[in-house]
Amino acid sequence: MRVLITGATGLIGKEIVKLCHENEIKVNYLTTSKSKIENTENYQGFYWNPGKKEIDTACFKGVDAIIHLAGASVSKRWTPSYKKEILNSRTESTQLLIDNLKGENHQIKQVVSASAIGIYPDSLTNYYDQSFNQISDSFLGQVVKVWEAVVDGFAEVGVSVAKIRIGLVLSNKGGALVELVKPIKYGLGAAFGSGKQWQSWIHITDLANIFLYVLQHQLTGVYNGVAPNPVSNTELTKTVAGVLKKPLVLPNIPKLFMKLILGEMHILLFESQRVSSKKIQDKGFDFKFNYLEPALRDLLNLRFTKVYRH
Repeated sequence: MRVLITGATGLIGKEIVKLCHENEIKVNYLTTSKSKIENTENYQGFYWNPGKKEIDTACFKGVDAIIHLAGASVSKRWTPSYKKEILNSRTESTQLLIDNLKGENHQIKQVVSASAIGIYPDSLTNYYDQSFNQISDSFLGQVVKVWEAVVDGFAEVGVSVAKIRIGLVLSNKGGALVELVKPIKYGLGAAFGSGKQWQSWIHITDLANIFLYVLQHQLTGVYNGVAPNPVSNTELTKTVAGVLKKPLVLPNIPKLFMKLILGEMHILLFESQRVSSKKIQDKGFDFKFNYLEPALRDLLNLRFTKVYRH
């Protein structure tokens, strides 16, 4: 089997590439950086520039499925121009793939696309599954709505569609966890706002495994890429501190303060989405990390054991 991966050099992409190779799945990947192009039998790079509608269509040769992860990071200040980039990087890259498959005699049967739980409205009480059809009126909610609609266009070129709505990804190689650890390791950690907001998290290994599971079982439809047991922001912060054996002495950080620092992007820390993983579990998927503390011990001990050993 050979898959084409967009966003293969990102945090999640690298984990999926590694998993593909462990399962003897060959990888083609698209990159906007010509210096990142490699060419081996099981890892072949191709250039694209979605903003200019450029793509090396040789990337489709011999490919059975696409894993589509490409999109600008949301963890960067949301200026008006960067908000356009967040949206356009997702819609333009998706449309470019679809448009170029229209003229190709391809054998691609399936696309598994990234999406985000930001589509669900902010709520302390709701428990969201994929059947919930009200969409958040936040910037991220509207981005995901448009993004998913463009991804559905793969059906027009005979490709079945699966979408993974990704939650808070925990990794020791970057992303939210590394940023959360920094203040806590110096005794400066604190929850945000009331601390009651739900954090639907997932260990990066489980997330990569979900993508591969959906691929190998040719599943279609929408799945939530979250672990079975979401936690509050307070519990997340306390559990990280407990694993690192660090005290939490500071009061919660007020929402207004973070809004001044981060602008509109502060909603990433304060919005609450409690999201269900039941649908993917009902399809037979087993999580390696169902609970937060074992997931954190696995990740933090890999990178931080020497620093925090007493």
